[in-house]
Amino acid sequence: MCNMKKLILAAGLMMCTVLAVAKPMRAVSPNGKLSLEQKDGGFVIRYGQTTALDISKVGITTSTVGEELTFQRMVKRGKVKADYQMKEGKRLHPQNVANEYVCEYADKNGKPVQLVFRLYNDGVAFRYELSGLKDEQLKGEQTVYTIPEGVKRWIQQWSDGYEGFFPLTTTGKVKTVGGFGGSQVMENYNTRWGFPVLVQPAENVFVLLTEANIERRQSAASLFNDGKPEDYRVCPDQNEVKLDGDWHTPWRIAMIGSLADVVQSTLVTDVSEPTQYKDTSWIHPGVVSWVYWAYNHGSNDYNIIKKYVDFAATLHLPYVLIDAEWDEMKDGKSVVDAVNYAKSQGVKPLIWYNSSVGWVNGAPGPKYRLNKPEDREKEFAWCEEIGVAGVKIDFFSGDNQMNMDYCIDLLECAARHHLLINFHGAPIPRGWQRTYPNLLSTEGVYGAEWYNNVPTFTKKAASHNATLPFTRNVVGPMDYTPCAFSDSQHPHITSHAHELALTVLFESGLQHLADRPESFLAQPKEVQDFLSQLPAAWDETRLVAGYPGEYAVIARRKGNTWYVAGINGSDDPRTIAINTNFIKTVKGSILSFADSGNSAAPWNITTESALPAKVDCQPRGGFLYVIKR
Repeated sequence: MCNMKKLILAAGLMMCTVLAVAKPMRAVSPNGKLSLEQKDGGFVIRYGQTTALDISKVGITTSTVGEELTFQRMVKRGKVKADYQMKEGKRLHPQNVANEYVCEYADKNGKPVQLVFRLYNDGVAFRYELSGLKDEQLKGEQTVYTIPEGVKRWIQQWSDGYEGFFPLTTTGKVKTVGGFGGSQVMENYNTRWGFPVLVQPAENVFVLLTEANIERRQSAASLFNDGKPEDYRVCPDQNEVKLDGDWHTPWRIAMIGSLADVVQSTLVTDVSEPTQYKDTSWIHPGVVSWVYWAYNHGSNDYNIIKKYVDFAATLHLPYVLIDAEWDEMKDGKSVVDAVNYAKSQGVKPLIWYNSSVGWVNGAPGPKYRLNKPEDREKEFAWCEEIGVAGVKIDFFSGDNQMNMDYCIDLLECAARHHLLINFHGAPIPRGWQRTYPNLLSTEGVYGAEWYNNVPTFTKKAASHNATLPFTRNVVGPMDYTPCAFSDSQHPHITSHAHELALTVLFESGLQHLADRPESFLAQPKEVQDFLSQLPAAWDETRLVAGYPGEYAVIARRKGNTWYVAGINGSDDPRTIAINTNFIKTVKGSILSFADSGNSAAPWNITTESALPAKVDCQPRGGFLYVIKR
């Protein structure tokens, strides 16, 4: 009888164990606001009581692993803390804590697949982890984000340079935009989308989707909704590397919360690998005098370069960029002459290279100097020897594994020779700015250089500018090349104060100023002094007010000085309420830049004793406050 009772008790315990495993577990963020639950083969993430994101399907497959996954269990692994220093960014000392959970799966052959989740207070990160691989090849990923029809989203049609708009839409069925610079709407529907994607699932809840921590043997990913329009599949780009041993995907990220939570989030770098650089004292963010916006071929002309060097010296800007075609300099001069002149004026020169993997035929040079390891080492050693401070490398060919490894090769080689990096014509940042802190900026944006190319930007710029702080610039430094008071080939209709505000509103470790030297030097002394003291890295960033495409107000702090920048993205006047109570004390006066409304005398520059509670903005206008504490 005693043995029978033991058998019954043991059977009951086994049944409880089975039920405990079968019951979906609930994972939560440290503050309890975010939760994740298993649902119908996928997961649902909630922000409070609101369903923020439906990850309707999960899975990863290689040549032999991943088919027909069966869920085993979810276990809590512990806490993960991010506490580190950055050289550039929206916050130089990010801190964050996450609860980490592991979902264990087995495929049809019993091979294990782990799905690791980290729940932060401002979002969720997850990745697939595989072990014991032998000569495997990645076949695909089955992750699906379901965004129901009718839900607002700001989403960019994919291109290899990520140079597109983020139009507001409520459907997954959007006509393809083609033509140079996205100037023509095609009849077919687009089905490939680039990160980041901003979604508004509820009135005061926002989700920004992206990815982070691209490592060797990995490609970046984009989204496809070529099946159901509401189902966006995560699709890694081409990756032909054979995988052995342990391997994992990049982190899939969803920043979740209020619009301020999203804008202020540092999740992209929080989940990225720490830097292994022992010495970063040579890495200095700064403002750059930039020739291309006004002179497309100006860097083959020594006298034009001199003009931009002199401008940088006058305004005490630390850098000047010698752009494309410096290898074809005219009048018997060479890039060494230009570099030496810049150094003689106390300005650090940066020079441009063609990556020679994207646009090559018909493209400017210098070309083919960086592709082979031995050539790259020689070129960067020469740059260091003659006194070049950094390189801008242009025209990559998308998200594939070859490009990702090539970028890492460039970053590591440049660091050995104390060279800063700016990737242009390149995919968006995905966390390398933490791992490789000499990466100070990346283009990956439809920026002010497009005034050079097509007339499209003239009417769209203001709204686009008011979208970028909530989309592209959230994920990392953005080489938009802001601030122009005169016109390039096509005019701009944003105001002077709008343009000046962009230098603070847009974060970039190398902030290239777009306009002509004579235009900047014709501005009031207060404007010139502001540019002379403009930081390119920030101790703190706050979203003050805004809504994508309509208006944006961001406050950034450097030391004891706050900068509050705002723009109106619409064609109508707008009164913007700003709450700056977080700026506790003000010493002395506040310098205010605003629009006068008079085209003949466009500036209204004043000193104030206190910040206003609201600001009246001109159509496509802006404002900027500099507050000393």
